[in-house]
Amino acid sequence: MKRRESLKVLGLIAGLSGSASRLLAKDLLPGPDGMIRKQIPSSGEAVPVIGMGTWLTFNVPTSGPVFEARLGVLREFFRHGGGLVDASPMYGNAEAVMGACLRRLGGSPPLFSATKVWSPGTDGGREQYEASFRLWSRELIDLQQVHNLVNWQSHLELLRSAKAEGRIRYIGMTTSHGRRHPELARILRTEPIDFVQLTYNAARTASEPLIKLAADRGVAVIVNRPLGGGALIERVQRETLPEWAKDAGIRNWPDFLLRWIVSHPAVTCAIPATTQVEHMRENMAAGQMPVLDEPLRRRMQRYISQL
Repeated sequence: MKRRESLKVLGLIAGLSGSASRLLAKDLLPGPDGMIRKQIPSSGEAVPVIGMGTWLTFNVPTSGPVFEARLGVLREFFRHGGGLVDASPMYGNAEAVMGACLRRLGGSPPLFSATKVWSPGTDGGREQYEASFRLWSRELIDLQQVHNLVNWQSHLELLRSAKAEGRIRYIGMTTSHGRRHPELARILRTEPIDFVQLTYNAARTASEPLIKLAADRGVAVIVNRPLGGGALIERVQRETLPEWAKDAGIRNWPDFLLRWIVSHPAVTCAIPATTQVEHMRENMAAGQMPVLDEPLRRRMQRYISQL
């Protein structure tokens, strides 16, 4: 790491102490684009702390004006240092749209492809797995996840074989449902996986024990619905950003909500979704200086809980 980048890391972690500081000191890696990256515990590879979700937003046709708008969103994502894009067969046309966008962009965008298998049947999961390579127009998928733990035992066996064959690089499990937290905790304790994806935001913190468990197990954490599926950001934007947040360098509500998440030492990446280039620009800016100290995070969470 260059001296200038090292000094930036030291500045980012200056407000932290103890185990959080030690974790961040080795895991925070600012890139040349200004985007902070965190390391995947199982490999040491670094990914940008702000990724992109595609649920609802990329379930559109693969041509026409709406597609062109999504292409602009993805272009802006990469322009500001984005990497990890998350999709699923559950998201309708999202994988096909992503593949069409990547073909239009050409070259070698800095993509970290993350998708899922989501089928109650083993054969259906294999079909989804094979289709992802075609839909994304890629021979290698970076991360394959079992969506919402559906038939996870069978799908996990498939993904382990695929990883051994070199067709995928990482294996993950996801859930968006609190009722599945006990089962996900058992998986984290007993199965060697690389990633876990779960819902976590300043208004929904029930996943905190799972995030801590993932850190103990050396598993990367992707946070979905960081803006509450749009409902949280819509709610807070009716309020004025508090002066104490502005004094802490927080610029707007997306910055507030996203920096609160990615400042958690055990969170690797948050994946907000958007259909607007301007909103993508705001989301990505939150990854420029994400680390807030824990007392400030607690104050931020208390403020959100009182709205």
